[in-house]
Amino acid sequence: MGMPANPLQWSIGLVGYGEVGRILAEDLRARGVANVLAYDIKFGTDDDAPLLAHAAQHGVRPMTGHAFLAKAADLLISAVTADQTLAVAVASAPTFAPGAWFLDVNSASPNAKIEAASLIEAAGGRYVEGAVMTSVPPHRMRVPLLLGGPAAAELVPLLNDLGFAATVASDNLGVASATKMCRSVMIKGLEAMVIESFTAARAYGVEDAVVASLYETFPGIDWEKQASYFFQRVIEHGRRRSEEVREVAQTVREAGLTPWSAQGTAERQAWVADLADAGVFGTRGSSEFARGGDWRIEADRMLAAAKAKD
Repeated sequence: MGMPANPLQWSIGLVGYGEVGRILAEDLRARGVANVLAYDIKFGTDDDAPLLAHAAQHGVRPMTGHAFLAKAADLLISAVTADQTLAVAVASAPTFAPGAWFLDVNSASPNAKIEAASLIEAAGGRYVEGAVMTSVPPHRMRVPLLLGGPAAAELVPLLNDLGFAATVASDNLGVASATKMCRSVMIKGLEAMVIESFTAARAYGVEDAVVASLYETFPGIDWEKQASYFFQRVIEHGRRRSEEVREVAQTVREAGLTPWSAQGTAERQAWVADLADAGVFGTRGSSEFARGGDWRIEADRMLAAAKAKD
């Protein structure tokens, strides 16, 4: 039997049950999708309790491995860290249901997406690359999503019936990913620059003058609010961001350029992630973690940690 014509009747599998996966699970279930499945590499480890609790709360069925999820899904959505993009395709391909959809929304380079596509398509699946064009939490499932590949135009209306906000970037693989990656040079780079600039300014006691100058130069940006948001997001998701920016650097490298900016951004994001893992910003997972609301508090913690290391 083929998959149902109505996507709301599909079995939808989520690979990766982090922030994005959980948001998609909640929104898909709210749209009336009865059969939402999920697999995360944390399942079956000491860290899986909150993930499984969330799945139980929202009626999502946990699976025990990539192979079982790939076999059961009409639409498989891969939303993992950038470095796991190919690994998911490799693990899913052997049992992937012929004719099923594989939507790869990972922040990976164009070449990585093309390689993943070859694996899924060789198994008889229909691979579509997806590029998430801004932060997911404010928009949730309605986050702007660019699709690419020969089957993208066919999948767009089906995804939008599910509640997504998808558009076709190109029928060529790699275009949507290149758009996302080149944008991330700026967006993730701006996060890193603000953290570095504001924290250093705080160390010298000139942060008010720096912020005032930025307001004068770029009056359309609320720098206090934006800085607090950047600090919060990098503290909470710096590890994932650093891995994404390493893919960004690879994208720049594949264009024939040396990725000086992207490499520096990846290092700054990873540095913040290391501090977060060390407990500098409080207990990860607690309600207070990365929720200070004032970038100065987090900058002072960074400076204290740097001083202690010296």
